[in-house]
Amino acid sequence: MTLDETNSLYPLLKQFPGYEKFISHITSVTPSFVLPFLYITDRHNPRITASLLNQIYRNGGDCSPTHFAHINATACFTARLLYDTVLNALAGWEVAWENGCQNWPGEDGKRYNDSIDSFLHGLRNLSNKSWEGTTKTADDEPKMVLLIEKAERLKDNLPDLIVPLTRLAELSQVKITTILLSSVRWEDIKPPLGASPDPYFIDIDPPSKQDTVDSLLFEFRSASTTQAHPGTQDKTYHPSLLPLYEQYVEHVYNVCSLYTTDIQELQYIAAARWPGFVKPVLQEQSEANGDGDLDPDGTCNELTLPASDGRMRLLKFFTPSLTAALDVLYPRLTNATDWALANGPDIQASEEAQCQTNTEGSIIVDHLPRMSKFILLAAFLASTNPAKSDVRMFGRGTDKQKRRGRKSASPRKAGAQTTVAKVSQRLLGPVVFPLDRLLAILGALLEENDVESRPHEPCFELPGEHTEMELGRVHIYAAITELTSMRALHRTTAVEKLEGPPMYKCTTERSHVGPDVVHRPHGHRIFIRTRHTGCHKAFTL
Repeated sequence: MTLDETNSLYPLLKQFPGYEKFISHITSVTPSFVLPFLYITDRHNPRITASLLNQIYRNGGDCSPTHFAHINATACFTARLLYDTVLNALAGWEVAWENGCQNWPGEDGKRYNDSIDSFLHGLRNLSNKSWEGTTKTADDEPKMVLLIEKAERLKDNLPDLIVPLTRLAELSQVKITTILLSSVRWEDIKPPLGASPDPYFIDIDPPSKQDTVDSLLFEFRSASTTQAHPGTQDKTYHPSLLPLYEQYVEHVYNVCSLYTTDIQELQYIAAARWPGFVKPVLQEQSEANGDGDLDPDGTCNELTLPASDGRMRLLKFFTPSLTAALDVLYPRLTNATDWALANGPDIQASEEAQCQTNTEGSIIVDHLPRMSKFILLAAFLASTNPAKSDVRMFGRGTDKQKRRGRKSASPRKAGAQTTVAKVSQRLLGPVVFPLDRLLAILGALLEENDVESRPHEPCFELPGEHTEMELGRVHIYAAITELTSMRALHRTTAVEKLEGPPMYKCTTERSHVGPDVVHRPHGHRIFIRTRHTGCHKAFTL
């Protein structure tokens, strides 16, 4: 079934991008015949699918049934709540103070929430009431649709009602379709022994990145239309900001899609950070107008957007706050309004703090514990030197290999090929290293420079036995984790990755681990032989 522009469901294609196949499928199956039991699986955006089905069956078109009920299995945690909610929704009955907060009474005034039999009697009563005044033919019989969202909660709260709900059309002898919408498969919640009939399955494909961005842009256009009043001063959702918002939501998707692809969750995070993101743009526009009002007379309908470099600068500045918003808003530790007020942007202060951090970087390690300073020094050596140089720098014993003398450099001939100069590792940046290498370098540093400061224990007789015991203590790994949280070390592998050793990279500059990194009472110095040049670097202990 192809939807054209004259169809009443055509606007849903723009409101729900990526659901074209599902809309065509559901609108072609439902009007043709009454499906007694339909099971829809949406693992990614079940709430959006429920909203789409709600609009399809309530728009008054050819697909709309005579009665429609949309309930949530989480809210209907008892049988009586489910019976009353379904009958009130199918009958269009609203519980209010005027009618004494009474449920739908029906014609006979009986209660239909005592048992499943009374609930079936209420469905038949409602169907007969809708059939009055018409010729009773099979085609004119009223159709009902019952949509149950979060159907997986029925297995925990109301497991005895799963079979009657799936056989509702058979038991009540009315034309009713039961739709179970869930994020899990039917095999995970179906009753045993084949008590329920096999449903008509519909699986919804996950939305692509472009579909997600289009959905967020549709919400931006809706907010722009809602807030577009002549006297309003809020330009947060101004229509001219749509290109900037498109680039912004693409960046939000790139940052948060690793953890969630739920469109509504991404929209919640984007809405929380967007006012702070666009605030510098609106302030610049206000300063360009020469007063504090962006558009005092309402004559200016366009806002000047920043250039591409300005947009990249904004995205780079707000990237840490997006991850912070994800950590707080996704588990609903707070709401978006309070989080936005508590995390207002201050770009100028952040840049000044960054400059102060770069010029006075030694304050990062001044108050670290002694073992953390050793770990930081070992990480710096592991990041700035290749692994093959560890034996040369920290190995013990005489070198059995003969040192080869340098060849005398002969004058180059004209036209001879020149070799490419090797770039120093400090110019290329720090390299990653495994945790085992970090512990090995740390053990060598402790064995050479920390033995004298330890208290003598007679239980350790062999050389290096005490150092090996220290490396296996919990506080070593706790110090590494603390340095990672302080951004002194950067873990390049995911925390949930189990295969392979953890990989790290030292993000501390050379000036931070220079003199006075690790203090010793006697003022000794560590001499490290660097690669290529053969000279020694001193670190005060």
